[in-house]
Amino acid sequence: MRHICLDIETTGLDPKSGHRTIEIACIEMINLVKTDKFFHCYVNPKRDVPFEAFKIHNISTEFLQDKPYFENIATEFLDFIGDSTLVIHNAPFDTKFLKAIEVDLKNEIDI
Repeated sequence: MRHICLDIETTGLDPKSGHRTIEIACIEMINLVKTDKFFHCYVNPKRDVPFEAFKIHNISTEFLQDKPYFENIATEFLDFIGDSTLVIHNAPFDTKFLKAIEVDLKNEIDI
């Protein structure tokens, strides 16, 4: 069975307030054993990273300026996770951002 361990970093606490995902990290596990396959990407959120968020993850607005927008890596990310079971440490937080990404992408790419 394939599982994906997933974690994200964001610009803040609530996508409804305009906060966005800035880092996605995933590792693949097959039968609960880590493989060598992973997905990692920093994402330009098209907004600033507030100092309060920077203090948590040390990812700055300046660092993200030349990183891809989510719509440019979305297909690769979605292909990597596929229909696998996701393992997420703080699932309520991360899934609300993943759901916001899905809503944002409906007009950007065909998912």
